[in-house]
Amino acid sequence: MTTSSRIRSMPAVDTTHRAGRRVFLRQAGALSALAGTGAPLALGLMAAGDSAAQTATDYRAIVCVFLFGGNDSFNMVLPTDSASFAAYSATRNQAPDSIALLAPGTAAVPGATAGSPARLGGVLPIAPIDAQGRAFALHPLMGRLVPMFNTDRRLAILPNIGPLVVPTTKAQFPQPNHPRPASLFSHNDQQNTWQALGPEGSTRGWGGRIGNRLAAGNTRAAFTTISAAGNAVFLAGDTVRQYQLGTNGATRLAADASGNTFGSAAVTAALERIVSRSRGSHVLEADLAAVSQRAIDAEMQLRTTLTPAGQAPFGTPPASGGYNASNDPLLRYTSPINGTVTANNLAQQLQVVARMIDAGLRGATGVRRQVFFVSMGGFDNHDLQNRNHSDLMARLAHALGYFDGVLGGLGAQGNVTTFTASDFGRTFTSNGDGTDHGWGSHHFVMGGAVRGGNLYGRFPTLATKNPGNNNFDGSPDQLGNGSLLPTTSVDQLGATLARWMGLSAADALEIFPNLANWNSSARDLGFLTA
Repeated sequence: MTTSSRIRSMPAVDTTHRAGRRVFLRQAGALSALAGTGAPLALGLMAAGDSAAQTATDYRAIVCVFLFGGNDSFNMVLPTDSASFAAYSATRNQAPDSIALLAPGTAAVPGATAGSPARLGGVLPIAPIDAQGRAFALHPLMGRLVPMFNTDRRLAILPNIGPLVVPTTKAQFPQPNHPRPASLFSHNDQQNTWQALGPEGSTRGWGGRIGNRLAAGNTRAAFTTISAAGNAVFLAGDTVRQYQLGTNGATRLAADASGNTFGSAAVTAALERIVSRSRGSHVLEADLAAVSQRAIDAEMQLRTTLTPAGQAPFGTPPASGGYNASNDPLLRYTSPINGTVTANNLAQQLQVVARMIDAGLRGATGVRRQVFFVSMGGFDNHDLQNRNHSDLMARLAHALGYFDGVLGGLGAQGNVTTFTASDFGRTFTSNGDGTDHGWGSHHFVMGGAVRGGNLYGRFPTLATKNPGNNNFDGSPDQLGNGSLLPTTSVDQLGATLARWMGLSAADALEIFPNLANWNSSARDLGFLTA
């Protein structure tokens, strides 16, 4: 990749992105209750964000699985050719607690310490279509993903991806005037940069920016961007508002499962009337009432639209009594720490996402394009990495496998593309029994439209430290402590997903401003079919 003659810096806040005309008109109608000078101002702000509507006749969705804390992808996807594995083992096999996983084919030692490399056994070989002259494997607890990569070809790997302003070499990185992302190695800033293309304080995520353009094709724009993991800057747009779900579905205002508040349906109805009506002419009061009414309307629609969670393929129908996702065997995984079968919250989040996707496919929610966000935490493994990271890998693999299976049951694998993301990668070196903050990281992309079974991007060269200067001189990809200098950018990933969702090349350049710094041939990573 080469840098274009024009280099654009990474903006903290995007203000150029526009919603479709139909969304503008619908929202203008919703503002008719505003009085005085507030309405013209609000309408003017929306008009500034207007653009041509996006149309689609099929259903498609993207799902971001965010791994909060910074995933150690060195132990998730590993090169196992002799030179790479020798550098890996020499660097990570350090006292007092080796974090180096064992070679493929190594038998597990059942009596070894829980989570330890010996207890896990050897890493699991995978066979990329283009192995780049090397050999590769996944973490020992990711067995559920191996056939998805090797046989089913619905899983691909994006090696060494991270935020970049321009393509950057190891020689360019230390140059003071070379553009690079702000506040590298900071949790909050890099979480924001992955999700919103700028450090903490950026308020428009690229999932929301994609949603701005796609909402015009949805008759119910409220369901365009949806989080099952609380508020996410990834889904924040200029006009679309992210809709937040719990793992049980939409939350009803103050009411229990029967629709009662303090045992009374009349109390529930009264509360809904109170919060959805403005008692005065103040703009903010009217807007708050409108927000409440939208929430009530959305919950009412989903209450009668979503297929019950305990119905196949989403869950296991209970033999008796009510359904409880925490007890559903489909949503439980075996902990590598204590061997117990435990509820997997990430799988539960993906269950409600799958139910929303099912409703979209049936036309029940009036959407043709959707962007989802789910997450799991615990990846900041400065200490006790063997124990903690093995559990995280087991949960991630189980949840992705569950989601792929449910989508298969719906016949929807080709309609949904799921990808992982994280604050940053970790250091190649160990700090004793854990790792520190890095930069580049390896990530998964999953779905029936994914050209799976392959690597998209050059896998980094791994080296050992030069004892003379304490640097990784043998690798063009490793910085201090072995952190990876990304060779693929978040902008390229996002643009590839945006184009698959139906947006134009011009749209992608507006949503991802740094994309202009890559040659046009490198802006789509090619891991998705048309």
